[in-house]
Amino acid sequence: MPGDTITVSLCGDVMLGRGIDQILPHPGDPALEESYIRDACAYVELAEAVNGPIPRPVDFCWPWGDALRILGEAAPDARVVNLETSVTRSDEFAPGKGVHYRMSPANLPCLAAAHPDVCTLANNHVLDFGQRGLEETLGTLAGAGLRTAGAGRDARTAQRPAIVPVQGNRRILVFSCGTASSGIPRDWAAKEKRVGVDFVARPTPAAADQVVERVRQLKRPDDIAIVSIHWGANWGYQISHDEVGFAHTLVDGGIDVVHGHSSHHPRPVEVYRGKLVLYGCGDFIDDYEGITGYEQYRDDLRLLYFASLMADTGTLTDLRMTALQARRMRLERTSRENREWLRVTLDRISRGFGSRVDSTHDGTLTLRWS
Repeated sequence: MPGDTITVSLCGDVMLGRGIDQILPHPGDPALEESYIRDACAYVELAEAVNGPIPRPVDFCWPWGDALRILGEAAPDARVVNLETSVTRSDEFAPGKGVHYRMSPANLPCLAAAHPDVCTLANNHVLDFGQRGLEETLGTLAGAGLRTAGAGRDARTAQRPAIVPVQGNRRILVFSCGTASSGIPRDWAAKEKRVGVDFVARPTPAAADQVVERVRQLKRPDDIAIVSIHWGANWGYQISHDEVGFAHTLVDGGIDVVHGHSSHHPRPVEVYRGKLVLYGCGDFIDDYEGITGYEQYRDDLRLLYFASLMADTGTLTDLRMTALQARRMRLERTSRENREWLRVTLDRISRGFGSRVDSTHDGTLTLRWS
């Protein structure tokens, strides 16, 4: 019925491999091929040096921490996460990469604990353990009944959206793609007869038009269409003209939400023609505690986004953001001081896009837009 709203929860990168995998009940092989660290357990030790001991093994809910209760209370119609981890026992380290992420398939209940409706996969870590690793990832997720988008056993399936049925016989279509700027190698692109991801070389208007055409072929009048895109550099708040143009072309073509990720911290938020554009949601779960060098970005602070949309048009009616903090490889509610730091930062970097960020009495961040 007109006037109804649909709420979608969105977050950035969920990286359950490496150190996170090692604290779960069924850790996989900890061997790494990084320049300085050769054992994933070292990332656990770095986190413990900063915030204290981590009990091992933790239960499957541990990495999500307070986020599970927040999700339960919000009861969104759909939950979308970017799973930036291969789920495999493969030891086929992808050549030419400095960092590789994998979690043991036996630890998949950790992902399932958050009840994601869609796991997007077009990112620069899902093929860290080769084509065999991605095939195992796809099979493991499908076997657990988890919907995926952005990767497949061929180009056709990699481009296929995940479809989430919601109230009133409506659907949410989630498409997933990733660009070279996020670190996705060109040869990870899915082909007619090759497993891979939905790869976008550059965020050009022509590339956006191709995504729009695929959406138009499947979108019904009452559907909500989300394009989840892995793009841009790890650090910094600057959004390129190409990225802005790509996002705007998607919205002009009928996409209702642009869900950007790859940066390790939140980036600007825009409402363009009434539609939500998240240029970068930041990391959500990772093993980065104790890694130094970019403290000015406060990447220990995380945001969980709740977007309420008009069901019949996809127009944004409300965006709420809950601030969390990673401590001992677990998400917990953060302090008022940290929430205010996030509010001020997000307000400052989004102002040029016509967006302002306020805080409610309970500490939730909310968006105002022109």
